Amino acid sequence: MRFLLTSFALATTFATAAPAQTLDRVRETGQFNIGFRADAVPLSYINAEEQPAGYSVLICDRIAQSLANELELDNLNATYIAVDTKDRFDRIASGEIDILCGAATITLERREKVDFSVPTYVDGTALLLPKDGGENLSDLAGKKVGMRGATTTERAVRASFEQAGIEAEMVPFVSHQAGFKAMGDGEIDAYFADQSIMLVNFAGGEMQDKFKMSDQILTIEKHGLALTRGDADFRLFVDRVIAGLYEDGSMEQFFETTLPGIEPGAALQALHIIAPTMP
Repeated sequence: MRFLLTSFALATTFATAAPAQTLDRVRETGQFNIGFRADAVPLSYINAEEQPAGYSVLICDRIAQSLANELELDNLNATYIAVDTKDRFDRIASGEIDILCGAATITLERREKVDFSVPTYVDGTALLLPKDGGENLSDLAGKKVGMRGATTTERAVRASFEQAGIEAEMVPFVSHQAGFKAMGDGEIDAYFADQSIMLVNFAGGEMQDKFKMSDQILTIEKHGLALTRGDADFRLFVDRVIAGLYEDGSMEQFFETTLPGIEPGAALQALHIIAPTMP
């Protein structure tokens, strides 16, 4: 049995009709489309070899391999398709992609459009600021505050400042790379991002001399893989694969591979305890 993992594609067209049940369609066509975030290091990104990489991508690689085995396909053509934060859930709902492997927080609002797998990761919104900067929201009054646009992070930051009655200039960025660059160039005074993304960029971006990460996190967010809404058989299949990854220790290995030297927090460790029981 041969499993073909293709290089990623930048697809721009949308399916015009609701997709058939995923397992049936993949069995018939041999095609499995995986959406992924290209800039959400270390969970989902394009590596130096111009290939999809990251914690969530490792999970989806294993799902694709399990799918080929389950459907007894000699050739499964698994294609990674880069998606944007603004259209990623629309592309699941339209049937253009079958599963979304990235840094997607599970929310009730998003579940009106897509389904989610069991949680795969727990993250939180962290803050990057100058070494001499105050870590309270009130210290950012009247300043420029950046974050990745069209994300739960942006929503959480705006809501937190509004609830606290603090006025600041919100500066959404199209990518984390652009946000971190603006921070380094002094164009903004603080930058909010998922803690996992912040840790990797902070540690690997040579920013420690000028900046610091706040010890506090603004939110606690549970991530999952987004799926077509109402496709119970495919969701159960994905959940079974993920449960197996928790049980055999693969999830721990994925974390160690993508976040080397970083200790998982208590919430993430708890996922290994509450994951669905096998078989």
